[in-house]
Amino acid sequence: MSAAGEEMHALVERLYPLCRSITGDGVRATLDIVGEYIPLQVHEVPTGTQVLDWTVPQEWNIRDAYIADGAGHRVVDFAASSLHVLGYSVPVSATMPLAELRGHLHTLPDHPAWVPYRTSYYKPDWGFCLAQETLDALPDGEYEVRIDSTLADGHLTYAEHVVPGQVPEEVIVSCHVCHPSLANDNLAGIAVATFLARALAEEQPYYTYRFLFAPGTIGAITWLARNAERIERVGHGLVLACAGDRGRLTYKQSRRGDAEIDRVMRHVLNASERPHHVTEFTPYGYDERQFCSPGFDLGVGSLSRTPYAGYPEYHTSADNPDFVSPEAMADTLTVCREAFAVLDRNRRYVNLSPYGEPQLGRRGLYDSLGGRSDAKQAQMAMLWVLSLSDGEHTLLDVAERSGLPFDTVAAAADALRDAGLVKA
Repeated sequence: MSAAGEEMHALVERLYPLCRSITGDGVRATLDIVGEYIPLQVHEVPTGTQVLDWTVPQEWNIRDAYIADGAGHRVVDFAASSLHVLGYSVPVSATMPLAELRGHLHTLPDHPAWVPYRTSYYKPDWGFCLAQETLDALPDGEYEVRIDSTLADGHLTYAEHVVPGQVPEEVIVSCHVCHPSLANDNLAGIAVATFLARALAEEQPYYTYRFLFAPGTIGAITWLARNAERIERVGHGLVLACAGDRGRLTYKQSRRGDAEIDRVMRHVLNASERPHHVTEFTPYGYDERQFCSPGFDLGVGSLSRTPYAGYPEYHTSADNPDFVSPEAMADTLTVCREAFAVLDRNRRYVNLSPYGEPQLGRRGLYDSLGGRSDAKQAQMAMLWVLSLSDGEHTLLDVAERSGLPFDTVAAAADALRDAGLVKA
């Protein structure tokens, strides 16, 4: 078991109790913790700010909430789990019979021991989420209902972390920070993004990597609205979600379907021989749909393990830290690192000696292969790179057409460049 996997799981456990939403102190507390691992630039966008076709909503905060029976016993208690309250519930202080209260209660009859996750972001409402078996055990009678919350003008909070690259062209890595106590969706994504940023910072990448920690939908829309001048720099992107369950990896392609990140992810997943699934783009899911909306049409895909709504525990109390594993998060992190390593080196080359095959022996290129177990493969990689270095084909094109590993092709390109036979 990798140390990174254990550390990511520990981060999930630490973040799990916090009550997050699309705004509020829970988001800030989450970003404070992530900021202990990587430096963050935190942005506060005021309520009422117009962001594309949306408006930043009022900020929601909650201190306490419960349903108490006639004896004062809390039969549902926000202190036990942030899932127990309908997200964005307006404040309530009342006493009412169970028959009236039922209209504000949410359960999962098919999974009677689980508590569902429900929200009402843009329609004023209040409610509680509880296990069906808890509801079934409640006798008729009067119940005290208390939600100590505030909906007031404030801010939407999101954060960025930038790993500088050799060029200003950017790769966006996005995860959402608006879900409360849900470990796979999306604390695992936050953890993988955080540790991916740390890993990239040690590698001096070619591209600049911009990590976004923002509430779902409204957060991505806000970032896009506030960064119109930066959009043309975004060449590639990846949304991370549901990154820690034990299912196979799933890559959802960008709206384009043939963006470079799509090709890279398909290549890496196929070459790794991991169980995986590649799906077409649909305009439903996570924030890839914002980045891929027609006006932006960015090359942004989404990587998860079991996709959203694809597992029974999705948006329930069963999506807890025990549901995610260090091994799965470490595997997701490894795939991201492998993909970005390919993306960083996937460039077009021009053959500087294109008339006939250049003499590799007198340049010491064949001698450099002596004793290598993959000498024949490395030699073929050099020949393929020379053949396809026409300024149009990328190294990924070479790898796919030749059937050779990308790393071998990239190493051949490096050797040929150092020998003065090709240039990027």
